[in-house]
Amino acid sequence: MFEALTDRLQGVFKDLSDKGKLSEQDVDEALREVRLALLEADVNFKVARDFVKRVRDRSLSEEVSQSLTPAQQVLRIVDEELVATLGSEPGRIDWTGTTPAPLMLVGLNGAGKTTSAAKLALTLRKLGQRPLLVACDTYRPAAVQQLVTLGKQIGNEVYEEGTRATPLEIARRGIQYGRDHGFTVAIIDTAGRQQIDEKMMDELVHIKEAISPNEVLLVANATTGQEAVNVAQQFHDTVGLSGLILTQMDGDARGGAALSIRAVTGVPLKFLGMGEKIEALQQFYPDRLAQRILGMGDMLTLIEQTQEMFSEEEAEQAAKKLVKGQFTLNDFLTQMQQMKKMGSISQILEMIPGLNQLTRRPEFNEAVNDKQMKKVEAIILSMTPRERNAPAVLDGSRRKRIAKGSGTTVQEVNQLLNQFRQMQGMMKQMGKGKMPRGMAGMFG
Repeated sequence: MFEALTDRLQGVFKDLSDKGKLSEQDVDEALREVRLALLEADVNFKVARDFVKRVRDRSLSEEVSQSLTPAQQVLRIVDEELVATLGSEPGRIDWTGTTPAPLMLVGLNGAGKTTSAAKLALTLRKLGQRPLLVACDTYRPAAVQQLVTLGKQIGNEVYEEGTRATPLEIARRGIQYGRDHGFTVAIIDTAGRQQIDEKMMDELVHIKEAISPNEVLLVANATTGQEAVNVAQQFHDTVGLSGLILTQMDGDARGGAALSIRAVTGVPLKFLGMGEKIEALQQFYPDRLAQRILGMGDMLTLIEQTQEMFSEEEAEQAAKKLVKGQFTLNDFLTQMQQMKKMGSISQILEMIPGLNQLTRRPEFNEAVNDKQMKKVEAIILSMTPRERNAPAVLDGSRRKRIAKGSGTTVQEVNQLLNQFRQMQGMMKQMGKGKMPRGMAGMFG
């Protein structure tokens, strides 16, 4: 996400920092590059133009010209203006008022609407809500069954009547069912189309009038760039939107939709779809996204995701085992499987300041890294519980058996065991207050 834009912006700020005091010409040249970078990222022309004008006006102020670090001041201004463009306020869902609070999802086919409905249900459950999924897409083949399957996957109830009733009738009865059975939120998965048409919009307007939803959320595909902005504008003009969910933000999206959509439509972003996994829905925070765009990472989101995967007690126990040298291969396997739920290696690295540049290097190959993780997992799973807890028992014959069972070589098994022993030794030293050479810089 935003790789090309991030690289261009970092190049601009490096050039500025090399110049020391900035002249008006320096600022204009830098902002010309910023404007080109935004346009290449598929940001709306007017949004890019207005953004650069605001940054220029502030960058030529007395505050920046007299600063000892003018390049850093310009970077701060760009950061603040990015946040303002993205909408300033974090995305929040309104579930106040009637119970269950109706949340209506709309969008075109292929944007990930039905999957986003299940992701949203899982997210709201983590916030203490009891959501009901209501299957109102009676047009797309297997749409109802898809939602039912996703509901089973996350353990969430789905109200469905097949495809015989009209979407309006299903929505009304679904909300009544939710009211009778104590649900706090009803997520209405409405029908999409290949393209916007009058019949589709009329149906959505009638459903909205009938159920008076707290939220009307458009699910749009970020990879479509400015087309996503146009779709959002059309839906907002006809149906009236309260927020947006941008999907496939982890893909080849250039980011233009995320940067343009609030400024063009006035509709706030609420969630970002960051992958195919059911947990891959992130609440939208403008300041955090701005930091990612500028290559500063996003440690707050990483910490929140880690807290969701690991309880405080689990983390404390793992830390104690590490420093005492009691951390076993079984513990390592558990931690690795939990980390996989947080996303790909590159997604995790991009959120860590300083390490996010690793994914840009030619030698970084995510497919190879993910393949290596699967190989490590296969090796550990081929061990017996005793072998995982006490690797010292692994003699030559056992290592041959493990290599054969995991589809690897004895050399790869030996490599894993050697690396694990080194990690145990390093953690023992840290537990005794002896920081190995090179580790001090890593931990700041």
